[in-house]
Amino acid sequence: MSAPIDPQQPARTDAPVVADGGRRRVITMSVWGVAFVVGWLAIGLPTDPVYAFVWMWAATIAWNSTRPWRSHLRFARDWLPVVLLLVLYNLSRGFADNGAVPHAYELIVADRVMFGWATGGQVPTVWLQQHLYQPDVRWWDALVSWVYFSHFVVALAAAAVLWLRDRRRWAAFMRRWGFLCASGLVTYFLYPAAPPWWAAQNGLLEEVARISTRGWKVFGLHGAGNLLNAGQLASNPVAAMPSLHTAFALFVVLFFIRATRKRWWPLLLAYPLAMTFTLVYSGEHYVIDVLVGWVYVGMAFLAVGLAERWWAARRARRAPDRPVEAPPTTGSSATAVSATSAPADSQPADAAVSAGR
Repeated sequence: MSAPIDPQQPARTDAPVVADGGRRRVITMSVWGVAFVVGWLAIGLPTDPVYAFVWMWAATIAWNSTRPWRSHLRFARDWLPVVLLLVLYNLSRGFADNGAVPHAYELIVADRVMFGWATGGQVPTVWLQQHLYQPDVRWWDALVSWVYFSHFVVALAAAAVLWLRDRRRWAAFMRRWGFLCASGLVTYFLYPAAPPWWAAQNGLLEEVARISTRGWKVFGLHGAGNLLNAGQLASNPVAAMPSLHTAFALFVVLFFIRATRKRWWPLLLAYPLAMTFTLVYSGEHYVIDVLVGWVYVGMAFLAVGLAERWWAARRARRAPDRPVEAPPTTGSSATAVSATSAPADSQPADAAVSAGR
């Protein structure tokens, strides 16, 4: 008869995790919210990638304020490459046209062919502005401005939540989102295309107003979109095909829709449709730009999904041939690894106390 003795678990060397939540979280998130509003009114909404990253990082610190600082620094480490890529993406778009005359006429023809039967031969942007646009700002202009602004924060905010909850899903999100941005940027270089407001300024369309940010006046927040307005003035006017605004909106919805109950699907799908209306009505994009952007979303999911499955199969094929790594030789974690990885017949003789021998 023998009585096995369980090996003692190694002592924890990391800092104990303190449960988040409660009064402290309410206080820290309230402080963050007040600071965000003050920054919004003083500087503008966070549409710049670096500015948006600062606010996201501050929000994760406020939400998990009881966690050690190395956890917060890990967020900066993981997100720094993403922010740098977004900065390079914004800068490189300005060189997409290379001084060439952008495409515009074929986009006008495409929208007229698809929707001219319902708009009297007009492109949808002109038709919508003829029926909805007025010199005085109306309530729907405010909704349009909010929906337009959401493009700059929804995808990043969703990624930040994923990083907090499931870093593997965050990585999958980022791979697909990066592919979508890269494919859009390549298209801007290969096919520089101008939006409706540019076509109207150059005599290719009837008068079209660029009104995506005028809705702030409804709330008296004339400077609410300072960064956004400045970005529009400095942005590349020929980066219209595909529409990454609607592509981002559809991408976020499709990424999360399978984990959402079906009764909420119509509400989720209303977001990319609202973004589509916003961009067409405000003169930022043609409908054909939107449709091509949706195709690019499908390409991102398909291409990255296939690449991930190929990589997983490749690792599975190589796994049997990998040499067994020697366990560490120092530290309590090394003792735990060696104890769990050694064969049963190689355990030391004193792992059991024998009786009746």
